[in-house]
Amino acid sequence: MSGVNEIRSAFLDYFKRNGHEVVASSPLVPRNDPTLMFTNAGMVQFKNVFTGLEQRPYSTAVSSQKCVRAGGKHNDLDNVGYTARHHTFFEMLGNFSFGDYFKDRAIELAWDLITREFGIDKDRLLVTVYHTDDEAYDLWRKIAGLPEDRIIRIATSDNFWAMGDTGPCGPCSEIFYDHGDHIWGGPPGSAEEDGDRFIEIWNLVFMQFEQVSAGERNALPRPSIDTGMGLERIAALLQGKHDNYDIDLFVRLIAASVEATGVPADDQHRASHRVIADHLRSAAFLIADGVLPSNEGRGYVLRRIMRRAMRHAQLLGARDPLMYRLLPVLIAEMGRAYPELGRAESLISETLKLEETRFRKTLERGLGLLEEASGSLGEGDRLSGDVAFKLYDTYGFPLDLTQDALRQRGVEVDVSGFKEAMERQKAEARANWSGSGDAATDAIWFGLRDRLGATEFLGYDSETAEGVITALVQDGGEIESTGAGATVDVIVNQTPFYGESGGQVGDAGTISGEDFKLEVRDTQKRGEGLFVHHARVIEGTVTVGATATLSVDQARRSKIRANHSGTHLLHEALREVLGSHVAQKGSLVAPERLRFDVSHPKPMTDEELREVEAMANEIIEQNSPVTTRLMAVDEAIEEGAMALFGEKYGDEVRVVSMGTGVRGEKANRPYSIELCGGTHVKATGDIGLLRVLSDSAVSAGVRRIEALTGAAARAYLDEQDRRVRRLASMLKVGPDDLVTRVESLVDERKRLERELSETKKKLALGGGGSGSESETIAGIGFLGKVVDGVPAKELKGLVDAGKQSLGSGVVVFIARGEDNKASVVVGVSDDLTEKVSAVDLVRTASQALGGKGGGGRPDMAQAGGPDAGKAEAALEAVKAQLAALPGA
Repeated sequence: MSGVNEIRSAFLDYFKRNGHEVVASSPLVPRNDPTLMFTNAGMVQFKNVFTGLEQRPYSTAVSSQKCVRAGGKHNDLDNVGYTARHHTFFEMLGNFSFGDYFKDRAIELAWDLITREFGIDKDRLLVTVYHTDDEAYDLWRKIAGLPEDRIIRIATSDNFWAMGDTGPCGPCSEIFYDHGDHIWGGPPGSAEEDGDRFIEIWNLVFMQFEQVSAGERNALPRPSIDTGMGLERIAALLQGKHDNYDIDLFVRLIAASVEATGVPADDQHRASHRVIADHLRSAAFLIADGVLPSNEGRGYVLRRIMRRAMRHAQLLGARDPLMYRLLPVLIAEMGRAYPELGRAESLISETLKLEETRFRKTLERGLGLLEEASGSLGEGDRLSGDVAFKLYDTYGFPLDLTQDALRQRGVEVDVSGFKEAMERQKAEARANWSGSGDAATDAIWFGLRDRLGATEFLGYDSETAEGVITALVQDGGEIESTGAGATVDVIVNQTPFYGESGGQVGDAGTISGEDFKLEVRDTQKRGEGLFVHHARVIEGTVTVGATATLSVDQARRSKIRANHSGTHLLHEALREVLGSHVAQKGSLVAPERLRFDVSHPKPMTDEELREVEAMANEIIEQNSPVTTRLMAVDEAIEEGAMALFGEKYGDEVRVVSMGTGVRGEKANRPYSIELCGGTHVKATGDIGLLRVLSDSAVSAGVRRIEALTGAAARAYLDEQDRRVRRLASMLKVGPDDLVTRVESLVDERKRLERELSETKKKLALGGGGSGSESETIAGIGFLGKVVDGVPAKELKGLVDAGKQSLGSGVVVFIARGEDNKASVVVGVSDDLTEKVSAVDLVRTASQALGGKGGGGRPDMAQAGGPDAGKAEAALEAVKAQLAALPGA
C-alpha cells in the first residue's frame, strides 16, 4: 500500500466506506474562481457549494485534486528541484463536509486513517490548533489521546483560513510528523520551525464563520469541513523517505530522464533531473486541460515551466528534444488515475516536442549573450536589467530562466531594471498606436490590452466560467459603471466566449453578477488579444471590478460548432470531387447555416453536389473523434494541413483533424486536416447531417456553397418532404409518382400554350383586335392591328404572317400589356424597303406611346412605350407618316 497509486486509492476508498461521495478532480483551469490562475487546492471546485450558491446531491465528498502552483500568489517555481518538498504540480487529497459533520468527526476520521489505516506511529505525531480554538484542543485530547505538549496553539494566520477578505472562514488544525532529532528543526511555533524535522502532512479547516466586514464575523448556520493532504508528502512518509523526490513516482520519472540523457542523478545533476520530472507533470496536465504555451497568462506560465525544464535538459547535455520522450513513463504511472493524460497524449507529445525544438534554436544564442554579459560577474554581483530584458524580448528567455541560469554562480538579476526596460518598450508601442483612421479607433483597445493583458480564452472546453470585469467601454471611452438599458463593451480577464475570427461568428450569451445581468449579443477580438463582449445591460448596474458568471448560449454554440466542423468536411469533399485546385476564398460559420466560397471555374453539376454531400456525410456517420494538436506552421502544412481563409497564424498553430477516408487517395488516411482556431464538435457524429442547398457564382472563378447541418438540415428536409406530400395530394398521386405526373402536366401545358399561341395569331390576323383590315395608303398596302393578350415576343411572328398575307406592303402590330405598357413591331416587304424604313415607322409609333424610339432593320423593327392607352393613336401616327411619303 506504499506506492503512490495505492495510497491515493486507499485514501479515496477509506472515505467512500465512511459515506463520502468520490468526486473526480476538476480541471487545472478553475471555472468558478476568476481570481485563481490555476486550481491550487482541493476545495476550489467546491467553492460555490461552501458559499451556498450551488447545491450537490451529496453532503460529504472526497477527492484527489490535481493542483499547480507556478504563477501569481502561489508560485513555487524557483524552489522546485532545489528543495525536498516544492513542486509546481502536486496532488491534494481531501475530504469535505458541506454542513454535515464538523470538528469531532473530522478529527476522528483523520486520526483513524493515519494511525490505523496508514499505520503511522502516533508517538511521532503532533498537531496545531488556532490559539482560541479550545474546542479543537479538547477534541484532540479526547479522540487522539495526545498529551498537552503535542497540541500546540498557534496565534498566527497560519492556523486560520479565509476564502477572501469576506466570506467563509475558520480555524485550522494541522497534523505534523516528527522525522527525528537527527534532522535539524523545531516544532511549529518555535524559532526553528523552518527546519525539516517536523513536516506538516494534513491540514483540517473548520469552516465555521462568515467574515462580513473587517470588524464583523458571524457564525455559519451550517459549519463545514475542508481538508488537504499532499499526496507526495504522505507517500514519502509511508515509503520511509524524507524527500518527496525519493518516492516511487519520482524515482521512475528521474530514472527515465537518466536513461534518456545518460547522465546520473548525482549531486551535480540532481536538481536538473528533479526539475525535468516535476515540470513534465505540470506541463502534461496543463496541456491535457486545454492550456497551450503562449506569451500571455496561463499559456505564459506553462511556457516558463516547459522552458525551465528544457534549459535543465540542455545542462544535462541532451542534444535533441527530451521531455516528450519521457511522456509514456508519466502516463504509465498516472494515466489510470487521470485518463485525460492518455486521451491527450498526441497533443501533449507534439506540444512538448515543438516547444523544445523552437526553444533550442534560440537557447544557444541566448546563452552566448548571457555568458558574454555575465562572464566577469561573481557571487553577489547583479546582471543588468537591460540585458535580462533583451534575453526575454529577443530570445524568449523568461526572467526566471535567466535567474535560474545564474543561480549556481550566486549572481542575481537587476529585476527593477528589467521592469523599467519592459515599460520603455510598452511606451514606445503605445506611441505607435495613436494616429488616424483605424489606428485611432483601435487605440483604446491597444491601450487596454497593454494595461490589462490579453483575455484568457477558456471556450475550447467550457461554455461557462467566472471572470472579473476589468474594463467597460462606452462611446469610445472607458467608464466605471453603467445601468439597465445601456449598451456597453465589456472586457473580462477570462472568458468562454469565442471572438469572431476565421469566418466563425462571435458567441452570444449572458454575463451576470450578484445584482446585474447583461445580454451579450456579439463577441469580437480587438487590440491583439482582447475579447470584447458587446452587451446590453438588462438588470441592475454593472461595475468595473465586479465578479461575473459568463455563460455562452449553449444551443447557439452547438450549432456553430457543427457548422464549423461541417465546413471542414465540405472543404475536403470539394477537393476530392472537383480537384486539388479548390481553395477556400471565404466562409461564414453562423448558427443558422454555413457558407463556403471556393475557387472553381464553373457551376457544379447536380451529380457533383450530391457526391460532395455524400462524402461529407460518410465521415459524419463514422462518429470519429475530432482531435486538436499544436504544431509549427511549416510542419503542419508539410503534413497536409490546409490553412483557412481569414486566419492569422503565428509560429504555433492549432491543427484540427477529423475522420478517416473511405475511398480514393484518402482511403484509411486522415480525412480532413486544417489549421484552425475555431471551436469544433467532439466527434463528427455531433454534426448530425450535412445538406448542400446551392452552388452559385460570387465572382469570376469563385463559387459559393450554401449548406445546413444538424437540426437545421433535418428541418429543411422535413419541410421538403411536407411539400412533396402536399403536391402529391393536390395532384392525386402517390409521392413516388409525383415526378411522372408533373412531367405529364408540363408537356400538356406546352401543348396548350402552342395551341393558344396559334389561336391568338389567327384571331389577330383575322379579327379580334382594334384597327382596320388591310387597306391602301399612298399606293402601299397596309395592315395594322392593336391586340390584347398577345406576348410581345410573338409580335414578330404575327408581322411575318401579315407580310405573307399582304404580299407587298407595311404591317404594324401593337400589343397592349397588363402593366399598361405597349410593344410595337413594324414589318416592310422587301420590295418597299428602299422607299419605306421599318425603323422610321417604329420610332414614330414609339414616340406616340411615350417611348424614346426603337431599332431593327429596314424590313423589321421593334420598340415599346409606357402608355398602352395611346396604342390606337400610335397606329394612326404610322398611317399618317405613310400618307406623307413623297409622291403620295
